[in-house]
Amino acid sequence: MRSKKGVVVSKSGLKTIVVEAETSKTHPKYKKRYTVHAKFHAHDENDTYKVGDEVTIYETRPLSKMKRWTVTEPTQK
Repeated sequence: MRSKKGVVVSKSGLKTIVVEAETSKTHPKYKKRYTVHAKFHAHDENDTYKVGDEVTIYETRPLSKMKRWTVTEPTQK
């Protein structure tokens, strides 16, 4: 099961949050590292997380048109 860490950037509807995950990639020719941001719609069953929280999400079955991820727990700093 895949998991990602990210920051909640939006609450869209009931029990749904949008999480932005950041990864680093290396350019194949120039070998420079750069960051790539991706947004994922995640299921928040108890509607407990708010914008700015760091969370861990994991991949699950399709829950709706956009939701393919579920929140497991807040990320510890």
